[in-house]
Amino acid sequence: MAVIRDMIPPFELYQPAGVDDAVRLMDEHGSEGWVLAGGLDTFDWFKDRIKRPAAVIDLGGVEEIRGIAGGTDGGLDIGAMTSLTDVAEHADVQSRYPLLADAAGLVATPQIRNQGTLGGNIVQDTRCWYYRSGWPCYRAGGNICYAATRRSMNREHCIVGADRCVAVNPSDTAPALVALDAEMVVVSTSGERTYPAADFFIGPDIDIERMTVLEPGDLLTRIVLPAPWDGARWYFEKIRDRKSWDFSLVSVASMISVQGGVIQDARIVVNSIAPYPVRMGAVEAAIRGREPSDETGRMAGEIAVEDARALRHNDYKIALTRNLVRRSIRDAA
Repeated sequence: MAVIRDMIPPFELYQPAGVDDAVRLMDEHGSEGWVLAGGLDTFDWFKDRIKRPAAVIDLGGVEEIRGIAGGTDGGLDIGAMTSLTDVAEHADVQSRYPLLADAAGLVATPQIRNQGTLGGNIVQDTRCWYYRSGWPCYRAGGNICYAATRRSMNREHCIVGADRCVAVNPSDTAPALVALDAEMVVVSTSGERTYPAADFFIGPDIDIERMTVLEPGDLLTRIVLPAPWDGARWYFEKIRDRKSWDFSLVSVASMISVQGGVIQDARIVVNSIAPYPVRMGAVEAAIRGREPSDETGRMAGEIAVEDARALRHNDYKIALTRNLVRRSIRDAA
């Protein structure tokens, strides 16, 4: 197990002024480089000496990927280095994408939201304590998942989507972005690529050492939001042990289009129950054409947990998931 220390290991610090310089440095240093956004996840790794990069590339001076502006076709573009506070308090986000404003506004504490970035919140690594403490698990390149053994402490781990590794995605904004059909713009020395948010997050069945499609040399630069649904109802709820600081135990984000008293379309996404935000496709299909009532919500909640399998200490997540999905339909704003 790791020993917590006061001294961060030495590294070379680079502070690029633009995206081109940043991706050039990332390509040059490869897996020995580390990208620093707000630093809140980074400094935990460094202080515990679990991560020891040779080079740190600080994005604090890259202004071109900071800020919020109108996008194409009535959407909105958000730079990856935009602070969570700016996202939560921006007038256009609050009026047109309140789902994202709510999610960003519930990340940790005001101090952390002031420093933390939207991009950093999206790509942060899992909080599994075995992995974060330096145990040689699958995700760290080893050959065991310590959280999945008979005597493990796995209260905060997977109930769906596990494949050897049972760690969960910790991001508060990720499920909202998937529900909003956002797109992630990624830049490298090879050019620019765009991913739907639902495809940006990956599970251990694809790559057990990553949580997103990002590979060494890839930089998330922008989040593109499409024009919002007309008259859409939205819902976000995050369950945690404490009302500040804590990561979610289970969270839900939903967008529901209701016309003539019935559901025409829906996006329902649950996070912190799998290594990626889980879009509830079966639930969405089942509620189309039905009234957004408590009865519909109850039915949807049961469908949401049909494939859930609890570990030794986290069966409560099944009940939470069932009830959050139910409320996301019944109580959509």
